[in-house]
Amino acid sequence: MVDKHSQSFFGQSTGLTLLSSSKSDSFIFFKCIKKKPDGSWEKPSLGEGKTIKCNLDEIVMILDVLQRNSDSWSSYHSFNDVKTQISFKWEDGAKKKLLIYIGNYSKMLNFSQTEIFRLLLAHILEEKIEFATISKMPSGKTVVSSPKVNEQRNQFNDATALPVVKESIEHNENEVSQINGVIEGETEKALLIQFSNDKEIWIPKSVIRSNYDSSNDISQNFMIDNWILKKNNVPN
Repeated sequence: MVDKHSQSFFGQSTGLTLLSSSKSDSFIFFKCIKKKPDGSWEKPSLGEGKTIKCNLDEIVMILDVLQRNSDSWSSYHSFNDVKTQISFKWEDGAKKKLLIYIGNYSKMLNFSQTEIFRLLLAHILEEKIEFATISKMPSGKTVVSSPKVNEQRNQFNDATALPVVKESIEHNENEVSQINGVIEGETEKALLIQFSNDKEIWIPKSVIRSNYDSSNDISQNFMIDNWILKKNNVPN
């Protein structure tokens, strides 16, 4: 069983990547890019494209659509006062083609792509249920959250309204922040990154949650675990 998963679905003008950085993380990322008018593709490493984070609840709801139990599912993500609507729905009653909308990005998956998407997402969810739902107590004992408590947390106040998912990444040490930097060196397991305050820090690749261009002297955006930034006094 591997720790990371990444699968991309590309068409003529839009690309969608499903990314799970670790089976112990209770979330996944969807990364969207478009082809530019000049024929080149947007580069997430330059801050282009759109990346959103989905939690376990959302994975379950997306799978419900992929398993053809529901015709569609939609939600809103709110991050830094910017709301992004996401939607998964079937093109028609035959449920052979899946339409995915993430903000201004849209992607259609054919039958085979949808099946790959469904099987991968189901596998990732199974992994995360096993490895991402265990918390450590100060005594070193592990506890699993009560299903009843989880159910109460996940109930919607208004069943008729779309749920709003708060992506408070910048306030949670256990999650990530987007930060600009330049790669000054690289080893098999780490990148030497110079940040905007001219501070150079070796960052383990295992805590870098985004794709990046390994070329030196290119300013680009990285999604990095908050704890490592705080440990090295890198402002985020």
